[in-house]
Amino acid sequence: MVRRLFVIGSVLVLSFAAAAAQNPPAPKKAPAPAPLTVQPITKDLFLVKGGSGANTAFYVTEKEVFVIDAKMSAGSAAEMLAEIKRATSLPVTTLIITHSDGDHINGLPGFPKGLLILAHEKCRADIAAAAETQPELKDYVPNKAYDQPRLEITSGGTAIVLAYFGPAHTSGDTVIHFPADKAVFVGDLLFVGRDPLVHRFKGGLVSGYIKTLGALLALDPPVETFLSGHADPLGRTDVEALRTAMVEKQAKVEAMIAEGKSLEDIKKAFGIEDRPAGPGGRRFLSLVETIYLELTGK
Repeated sequence: MVRRLFVIGSVLVLSFAAAAAQNPPAPKKAPAPAPLTVQPITKDLFLVKGGSGANTAFYVTEKEVFVIDAKMSAGSAAEMLAEIKRATSLPVTTLIITHSDGDHINGLPGFPKGLLILAHEKCRADIAAAAETQPELKDYVPNKAYDQPRLEITSGGTAIVLAYFGPAHTSGDTVIHFPADKAVFVGDLLFVGRDPLVHRFKGGLVSGYIKTLGALLALDPPVETFLSGHADPLGRTDVEALRTAMVEKQAKVEAMIAEGKSLEDIKKAFGIEDRPAGPGGRRFLSLVETIYLELTGK
């Protein structure tokens, strides 16, 4: 009887194993993005959150609409355009790109062709390079680029200023300043609850990031509302706190380098563990590691 039960049990185990092999569990689906929402900031400026990719924005003047960044998918870009149509009957004429990260530009094919697309020259070069492996972007490489510190656009008597303060998150970050609204949109130049990312592989610099935060606080007229790709609207104290934290972290790393500490020693002191590599095999560096590499020239 025991032998018979053992044989039956073995057969059942093998049957279940065979069934499992033939019917493997379905792969886990990535969580669906949050619903796309539009948050009025002033009567003319709107922050777009949710959907696929980073926050975006749009600005309504007397005769046209300026859109800032493009989401991460054509579907989310189309959703954003539908929300703009609900807010105004004025046409979207211009798209301003803050920088070249995929969560800000991969939605470009969701926009109609023929728009004026503005970016810093270094950002335009990054998008042109990305289009070599993403042919869907070829018709959306910025068709107007600037390389000076400041480019002012006037629409219906309203000024929009594109400002460049040097390499920071990437080598070509654009800050969009709305003087009449005392507001800016800064792309990936503000993070809350985590250290900022500085993309060395795109020419970003920690020292430049700190400099840019100071320049944001020095804009005239003084900015009261700071909009970004990965946070709710922020105020001046938030920007000041981030700048102070980065300055202090940089000073601490510099002191440890002077003491002869290795990179591994410094990472351990800060409790830093390496991030896993992304789909393309690139590992995003922690702020501490980026500071170390920048200060040592490695």
